Amino acid sequence: MRRFTEFFDGAASWSRVERIIARVEAGAQGSDTRFIVTNLPGGRAKTLYERIYCRRGMAENHIKAWKAHLSADRTSCTKATANQFRLFLHAGAYWLMWGLRARMPKRSLWRIAQFDTLRLRLIKIAARVVERKTQIQLHLPSACPDQTILRVVLGRLPRLVT
Repeated sequence: MRRFTEFFDGAASWSRVERIIARVEAGAQGSDTRFIVTNLPGGRAKTLYERIYCRRGMAENHIKAWKAHLSADRTSCTKATANQFRLFLHAGAYWLMWGLRARMPKRSLWRIAQFDTLRLRLIKIAARVVERKTQIQLHLPSACPDQTILRVVLGRLPRLVT
Protein backbone atom coordinates (compact mmCIF):
# COMPACT_ATOMS: atom_id res chain seq x y z
CA MET A 1 0.00 0.00 0.00
CA ARG A 2 1.31 3.44 -0.94
CA ARG A 3 -0.19 6.75 0.16
CA PHE A 4 0.73 10.41 -0.26
CA THR A 5 -0.16 13.40 1.86
CA GLU A 6 1.00 16.97 2.26
CA PHE A 7 1.06 19.49 5.06
CA PHE A 8 2.70 22.76 6.02
CA ASP A 9 5.21 22.85 8.83
CA GLY A 10 8.50 24.41 9.75
CA ALA A 11 11.47 23.61 11.93
CA ALA A 12 12.54 26.04 14.60
CA SER A 13 15.57 27.00 12.51
CA TRP A 14 13.48 27.74 9.38
CA SER A 15 12.49 31.34 8.65
CA ARG A 16 9.04 30.34 7.35
CA VAL A 17 6.58 27.48 7.09
CA GLU A 18 7.21 25.17 4.11
CA ARG A 19 5.14 22.67 2.15
CA ILE A 20 6.06 19.08 3.05
CA ILE A 21 5.05 16.03 1.01
CA ALA A 22 5.04 12.64 2.70
CA ARG A 23 5.03 9.25 1.02
CA VAL A 24 4.11 6.29 3.23
CA GLU A 25 4.57 2.77 1.91
CA ALA A 26 3.62 -0.37 3.83
CA GLY A 27 4.67 -3.83 2.73
CA ALA A 28 5.85 -7.18 3.99
CA GLN A 29 9.12 -5.64 5.25
CA GLY A 30 7.29 -2.98 7.28
CA SER A 31 6.56 0.67 6.67
CA ASP A 32 8.75 3.16 4.81
CA THR A 33 8.10 6.89 5.14
CA ARG A 34 9.81 9.56 3.03
CA PHE A 35 9.47 13.32 3.32
CA ILE A 36 10.40 16.07 0.88
CA VAL A 37 10.28 19.81 1.44
CA THR A 38 9.26 21.75 -1.64
CA ASN A 39 8.63 25.32 -2.68
CA LEU A 40 6.86 24.30 -5.90
CA PRO A 41 3.36 25.76 -5.92
CA GLY A 42 0.33 23.65 -6.78
CA GLY A 43 0.26 20.13 -8.08
CA ARG A 44 -0.81 16.97 -6.33
CA ALA A 45 1.55 15.45 -3.79
CA LYS A 46 1.82 12.16 -5.69
CA THR A 47 2.54 13.90 -9.00
CA LEU A 48 5.27 16.12 -7.54
CA TYR A 49 6.89 13.22 -5.71
CA GLU A 50 6.90 10.73 -8.60
CA ARG A 51 7.33 13.02 -11.62
CA ILE A 52 9.72 15.62 -10.24
CA TYR A 53 11.68 14.36 -7.24
CA CYS A 54 11.94 10.66 -8.16
CA ARG A 55 13.06 11.53 -11.70
CA ARG A 56 15.73 13.81 -10.30
CA GLY A 57 16.96 10.96 -8.12
CA MET A 58 17.03 8.65 -11.13
CA ALA A 59 19.11 11.18 -13.07
CA GLU A 60 21.56 11.39 -10.17
CA ASN A 61 21.78 7.59 -10.08
CA HIS A 62 22.67 7.54 -13.80
CA ILE A 63 25.49 10.00 -13.17
CA LYS A 64 26.65 7.92 -10.19
CA ALA A 65 26.66 4.76 -12.32
CA TRP A 66 28.68 6.51 -15.00
CA LYS A 67 31.23 7.92 -12.56
CA ALA A 68 31.53 5.23 -9.90
CA HIS A 69 30.82 1.95 -11.68
CA LEU A 70 32.52 2.78 -14.99
CA SER A 71 35.28 5.01 -13.54
CA ALA A 72 34.37 7.84 -15.88
CA ASP A 73 35.77 10.44 -13.50
CA ARG A 74 39.35 9.42 -14.31
CA THR A 75 40.57 12.34 -16.35
CA SER A 76 44.16 12.49 -15.17
CA CYS A 77 45.82 13.02 -18.56
CA THR A 78 47.71 16.26 -19.06
CA LYS A 79 46.13 16.95 -22.45
CA ALA A 80 42.50 17.97 -22.73
CA THR A 81 41.99 15.98 -25.92
CA ALA A 82 43.16 12.79 -24.18
CA ASN A 83 40.69 13.38 -21.35
CA GLN A 84 37.96 14.12 -23.88
CA PHE A 85 38.69 10.82 -25.63
CA ARG A 86 38.58 8.99 -22.28
CA LEU A 87 35.15 10.47 -21.57
CA PHE A 88 34.02 9.46 -25.04
CA LEU A 89 35.10 5.85 -24.39
CA HIS A 90 33.35 5.85 -21.01
CA ALA A 91 30.17 7.14 -22.63
CA GLY A 92 30.35 4.25 -25.10
CA ALA A 93 30.86 1.79 -22.24
CA TYR A 94 27.83 3.28 -20.49
CA TRP A 95 25.59 2.67 -23.51
CA LEU A 96 26.92 -0.87 -23.94
CA MET A 97 26.13 -1.65 -20.29
CA TRP A 98 22.72 0.01 -20.66
CA GLY A 99 22.00 -2.17 -23.70
CA LEU A 100 23.11 -5.30 -21.86
CA ARG A 101 20.83 -4.51 -18.93
CA ALA A 102 17.92 -3.67 -21.25
CA ARG A 103 18.13 -7.16 -22.78
CA MET A 104 17.68 -8.88 -19.42
CA PRO A 105 14.33 -10.59 -18.76
CA LYS A 106 11.73 -8.01 -17.72
CA ARG A 107 10.90 -9.52 -14.32
CA SER A 108 14.50 -10.31 -13.42
CA LEU A 109 16.60 -8.63 -10.75
CA TRP A 110 19.29 -8.36 -13.42
CA ARG A 111 17.09 -5.74 -15.15
CA ILE A 112 17.75 -3.29 -12.30
CA ALA A 113 21.26 -4.43 -11.37
CA GLN A 114 23.97 -1.82 -11.05
CA PHE A 115 26.63 -1.68 -13.72
CA ASP A 116 29.40 -2.91 -11.43
CA THR A 117 27.32 -6.00 -10.59
CA LEU A 118 26.85 -6.76 -14.29
CA ARG A 119 30.53 -6.20 -14.97
CA LEU A 120 31.78 -8.37 -12.11
CA ARG A 121 29.28 -11.23 -12.47
CA LEU A 122 28.70 -11.43 -16.24
CA ILE A 123 31.52 -9.71 -18.11
CA LYS A 124 34.63 -10.10 -15.98
CA ILE A 125 34.69 -13.91 -16.04
CA ALA A 126 37.24 -16.29 -17.46
CA ALA A 127 36.52 -17.67 -20.91
CA ARG A 128 38.39 -19.55 -23.61
CA VAL A 129 38.24 -17.81 -26.98
CA VAL A 130 38.46 -19.93 -30.13
CA GLU A 131 38.88 -18.13 -33.45
CA ARG A 132 37.56 -19.98 -36.48
CA LYS A 133 37.47 -18.94 -40.12
CA THR A 134 33.89 -17.62 -39.96
CA GLN A 135 33.17 -17.28 -36.25
CA ILE A 136 34.54 -16.59 -32.81
CA GLN A 137 33.50 -19.01 -30.07
CA LEU A 138 33.48 -18.24 -26.36
CA HIS A 139 33.76 -21.24 -24.07
CA LEU A 140 32.56 -20.31 -20.59
CA PRO A 141 33.55 -22.23 -17.47
CA SER A 142 31.09 -24.93 -16.42
CA ALA A 143 31.25 -23.68 -12.83
CA CYS A 144 30.02 -20.19 -13.71
CA PRO A 145 27.23 -19.48 -11.18
CA ASP A 146 25.39 -17.06 -13.49
CA GLN A 147 25.65 -19.04 -16.73
CA THR A 148 21.87 -19.37 -17.15
CA ILE A 149 21.22 -15.63 -17.33
CA LEU A 150 24.41 -15.15 -19.35
CA ARG A 151 23.17 -17.59 -21.99
CA VAL A 152 19.76 -15.88 -22.08
CA VAL A 153 21.22 -12.41 -22.58
CA LEU A 154 23.83 -13.56 -25.11
CA GLY A 155 21.02 -15.12 -27.13
CA ARG A 156 19.25 -11.75 -27.17
CA LEU A 157 22.24 -9.74 -28.36
CA PRO A 158 22.43 -9.07 -32.09
CA ARG A 159 24.98 -11.11 -33.96
CA LEU A 160 27.96 -9.24 -35.35
CA VAL A 161 28.50 -10.13 -38.98
CA THR A 162 31.55 -8.88 -40.83
